[in-house]
Formats: sequence, C-alpha cells, structure tokens
Amino acid sequence: MLAVWAVSTLTMLVLAGALPDFRLQPSTGESSTQIAVTAALGAGVFGLLSSLVWPLLVRALLLVPALVLGLLVFFLNGSLLLIALWINPSGQGEAAPETAVVVAAVMSAVASATGGALAVRDDDAYRRRLYRLADRRRRHADGPPGPVGPGTVFLQLDGVGHDVLEAATAKGLMPTVAAWLGAPAPGTGHVRATHRLTPWRTDWSSQTGASQLGILHGSNHDVPAFRWYEKESREVMVCNRPSSAAELQRRAIERTGDGGLLTVDGASRGNLFSGGADQLALVLSIAARRGKRNRSRAGYFAYFSDPANAVRTALSFAADVLREIGQSTRARLREQRPRVKRGGLYPLIRAFATVVERDVVVAAVIGDMFAGRAAIYADLVAYDEVAHHSGPHSRDAEKILERLDRSLALIAQVAEHAPRAYRIVLLSDHGQSPGETFLGRYGLTLGNLVRAGCGLPVPRKAERTHSGAEARSAVRAALRIPVEEGVEEHRPARRSEPVVLASGNLGLVSFPDVPHRMSREEIDARHPALLSTLANHPGVGFVLVRSEEHGGLVLGAHGSQIPVDELSDDRPGPLADFGPGAADAVRRTHGFPHTADIMVNSWYDPQEGEVLAFEEQIGSHGGLGGCQSRPFLLSPLALSAPVEEEEELVGAEHIHRVLRRWLREADGPQIPLGDTTAPRRGAGNVAHGHDEPAHAIGQDPADAQAPGADP
Repeated sequence: MLAVWAVSTLTMLVLAGALPDFRLQPSTGESSTQIAVTAALGAGVFGLLSSLVWPLLVRALLLVPALVLGLLVFFLNGSLLLIALWINPSGQGEAAPETAVVVAAVMSAVASATGGALAVRDDDAYRRRLYRLADRRRRHADGPPGPVGPGTVFLQLDGVGHDVLEAATAKGLMPTVAAWLGAPAPGTGHVRATHRLTPWRTDWSSQTGASQLGILHGSNHDVPAFRWYEKESREVMVCNRPSSAAELQRRAIERTGDGGLLTVDGASRGNLFSGGADQLALVLSIAARRGKRNRSRAGYFAYFSDPANAVRTALSFAADVLREIGQSTRARLREQRPRVKRGGLYPLIRAFATVVERDVVVAAVIGDMFAGRAAIYADLVAYDEVAHHSGPHSRDAEKILERLDRSLALIAQVAEHAPRAYRIVLLSDHGQSPGETFLGRYGLTLGNLVRAGCGLPVPRKAERTHSGAEARSAVRAALRIPVEEGVEEHRPARRSEPVVLASGNLGLVSFPDVPHRMSREEIDARHPALLSTLANHPGVGFVLVRSEEHGGLVLGAHGSQIPVDELSDDRPGPLADFGPGAADAVRRTHGFPHTADIMVNSWYDPQEGEVLAFEEQIGSHGGLGGCQSRPFLLSPLALSAPVEEEEELVGAEHIHRVLRRWLREADGPQIPLGDTTAPRRGAGNVAHGHDEPAHAIGQDPADAQAPGADP
C-alpha cells in the first residue's frame, strides 16, 4: 500500500509538470517540499475515495446501459480527483475538469499496474490478498456454511473445435491447457496429466443456441437452426435475440420438467440461457425482461467497482480496435482469399467480444469462486467472433487462443485460494469449418438461388447476409438497443414468396402462406424447378424435404434421393461425404415440429474440410460438414469418464447428462435428485419452486473481482 501511494504521488507530480491545466501550487509559487506534500495528500485522498466512495457510485448506476457505465467511469473518476484536490488539507491543488479526467485515468492505471506487479513478483503477497478476499466473503456470506464438497466451473470456449484445441496445444499457444493434458513445458520433464480430452458430435444444428440450450437445460428439441420461421406465429426465431432465447428456455424447461443444470447455488455468466441459475450476468434470455428482479447487468459491478479495471479495459479495447484495423488492412493488401468485409462497426464489435465481455465474464467467475458457489457456467465468445471473419486457423484467431489461455491460467490460480476446492471443466459448443462464402464463389446468395428456382425476379445486386455471431447481440443488449429490430428484413414482400434464412452453411426455406410443412409433391406442383435447382447446384450438398410417399426425403445431385427412414452410416445416400452420425442427425431434425419446408446443407469437401457459408463468414458453423460438428470436452481425471471406451458422445443433451452426473459426484447433491428420466409437462424451476424458468436475480455486488487480477 505504501509503494502504491508513493508511485501515485510521483505520477501526480509528473502530470502536474506535464499538463498546463493541472497545478499543485498557486501561481505565486511554493517550495518543492510543499508541492510534494500536496501531491502525497492528493494521491492519498484520491485513493481513499476510490476505495470507499467508488463502489457506492457504481451500485447507484447499475440501471444505466452497461457500455454507458463504462464511459461514465472516466468522468466519475475525474470528479473524485477534483473532490480530492478540493478537500486536500494543503488546499493548493486545482485542475480543469477535462484534465481531471485524464489525470484520474492515468493515476488509476498506474496504481493498478503497480499493485499487480508487486503481487506478481511476490507470491506470498498475492496469496495473502487472495486469502483475505476469500475470508471476507466467508464472513459476509448469508445463511449457514455451504457444502464442503468441491464446486465445478464449466468454461465454454465458444467455437473452439477439437482439432483447433489439439493444434493450439501442440504449437504451445495454450500452455495452461497443455499442462492439464500432461504436455511438458519447454525445458521440463514429464508432467502428470490432470485432465482428459474427449471429442463429441453436435446435432445437425451446430451452433451455440442449440448446443448451449441442450447443455444447460437438457433439451434442444425443435431447434432446427440458428434462425427459423414459425408459421403459426409468423415470427422468425433467432437464438441470439433475447425474446427468442427466453421462449426457447421456457420450452426446454416445460419439456424436461426442471430448471436446468445450475438450479442449486449456480451462476450463469455470459450465456444465451440461464441454466436455472439465480446468479446471472450478461445472460441473453433475461435481457428482454424488465423489472426490479432483472439484474443481469449487475455482473458489471464486479468489474467496474475498481476504476482501474475500466481504464485497463478501455486501453485494451482501443488496442484491439487498432489491431483489427491493422490485421484487416494487411489481409486486404495481401489479397488473401477467402476474405470478407471487416469494416464498419465490426472492429468495435470484435473488441467488445475479445476484451470487454471476456474481462467482465472472467471477473464474475472469480467472484463466484470466492463466494464458494457450487456450479458456475461461463461462455467466452472471443475466438468464435474472430474466427468467423479471419478464419478458424488464422493467426488472428491463434492470438485470441493465447489470450484465452491466460484467462484460464488466472482462473486456475484463483481456484487454489477459493474457500472450497474447484474442478475446472473446459468445453466447447461447436467448432468452425473454413471455406469461402456461397456468395463469393457463385456471385449470388441462397435467397437469390431460391428465387430463381421459383421463377421470381432476382435482384441484380446481392445484399449481404446477416451474421450469426453472438457478440453483435451482446453489444445491442449492453446498449439496450432492441434486438428485435431487423426482423422485418427476414420477411418477404408478399406472403406467397419464400422466407429464406441462413445459419452458417445451413439454409432454411419456408413458404409463409402455407400453414403446414409443405411436402415435396406440393412444392413441385407450385415451383416445379425449385428442388432440382437446389439439389443440382454445385454449392449444395443435400436437401431435406417432407414427402407424402416416403415421410422424409434427402435429395442430392443428379436425381439421387433416399428416404429418411432408410438413412444409415452404411447407406448414407447424398450424405456420404458428411461422415458418421450425419444420418441420425438429419433424421432427428426431420422430426422437429418447426423444421423448414426445405432444409439446405451446403457443399462439403472432405479432403480440405471446407464448406460454403450462406452467411458472410469464412469460418462458419450451423450445419453438417467438417470440424464445426466436432467440439471437445476437457474434464478432470478426478471425475468419472464421460463415456465408456467404445461409446461416443453425441448431441448436446448427452453432454447435459454427463455434466449432471459430475455435479452429483461431489459431496452432497449439487442439483435436484428427483427422477429426471420422465418429462413432467408444465413444471417450472423445480429447485426453487418457481413457475418461470429462472428469476433474474443479479450478482451480489460483494462478488467483486480479486484486486490486481487482470483477465
């Protein structure tokens, strides 16, 4: 503390000499000793105000949009400095308001860096700080002591496929993960593995909405894609729209009969769905609800309660914006292929995902661990956002993996000092498959191809498709911009025209004027050339339609077709290139009530692992083909094996059952022990007796980030 005070005093003296509108002496002049005393007193008072008054200010401002709070931090910090100068016993200091903002930001950053550097260099000091924080949480905890058994932290690396993780550990990009797997660091001997790595297969809809709903709530039934059209309501469901996420969560709870994986002493951080947790931060399914109990933004308190965090994050945010501009410019000058546009607001959206959301989510997880919560599930979306636009195997994406590994190392270090033991489970919801866009290769979108097959006029200039990246909706929710805007753009001008939606390399075609799912016979009668146009296009792998004769039918090029009931790995028909499990995935989706009239999966090259995205993404996911369908599960050896040796992990619902079993393996049940094999219709949150999925109770403001921790 004395060292930080001394450095802060020196910083104030330097700034007073460098900035014309900041003075520590009157114009008549003072001795050097008096100036130094003024600086020391000013730095001390500013430090006290930052420690005592700042948390109260942030608590009062939790109702403002999250990013607005981040900007207000600088002005409020400057106000604290002006107050510190005003109440300074020497009465000598003064600063212009705009200068005070700069001085306060610099002093907060320097003080935080100094404290962090001292803690890093002194392991004992860092350990003492962590123990003090953990002890404070125990003393302020409400109710009786919690269970003594180990807690579990589930960390989801969004979009990181099994192949990407293996390559990253082999290259030394992720030393923390490599150490867990027993890979020795350079210059060291053999290291005993603490974790096992298991690949798993997604459903046909290989995207966060379907996977995370299945993982957290045990059911992703009737989620055919990232976005789809529901004829009875005439609405487009979009997994990363708050109202759609809330409805999907409600449907899953109604189907399974319990609130989710996190219903007992759980925390959900940065996810699309709550998982039944009471402690929520940046959870999209509750972002559409308003009221006193909606405290999802309270997770920002844990981060912004330390003004230095805002300064550090702002600097990292600006650096990442410049980094993205430099990387995209370099790709354009080198004429890299494939490439998509990365201008406009994208650098800001990317920086939000790779810096702001990462820092806030990691800080919330640290707070949960010090609070001793039993089950924590957090989603880190940084890699997925960058890989969409730079490619899943690009150097840009590898840099993000390096930074994510540092966050994992920080969480692992904090786990050693938490009030209970923690098991860290690392997993992903899907991978990504590389390849150029459908528009880039053929000069038209899937929507225009469908219009051509229907005999409708095709616009001369193709419009850009919408990206399904989760970070865009997270930004809109943080700014409180209605995510419902833009839904009309998915709807046709006339009800007789088709609705064409894209989810990575999966396309969905629906005819809104027909109240039921159209059959092949009905489609052929209305648009005789449509299905053959789609099935024979070189950019299309296969097409799924309902058939009055066969029930379901998979169509391929040159008249190839096979009934869904006859599909198997031994008789895949047009699915031959898509590998094991494709037949079961297609058959399952065919049985969903809201499967589109026509489901279109893009071409896939099994040699190169490439697909053609119907969205503007060169790293995509959402359908079948390549690494997008092969995520990973990295679990501690202390937990039972996910599956038997010869068994495969297939589907997000299977992952939910595995995670549920692991929570029960701790001392005492971590989730309700009722019979969950038979669905109980209409049940709500079983663990808490709620009729709704999960009340939006925010994070306890006491759950602040560990001092000096820099995610």
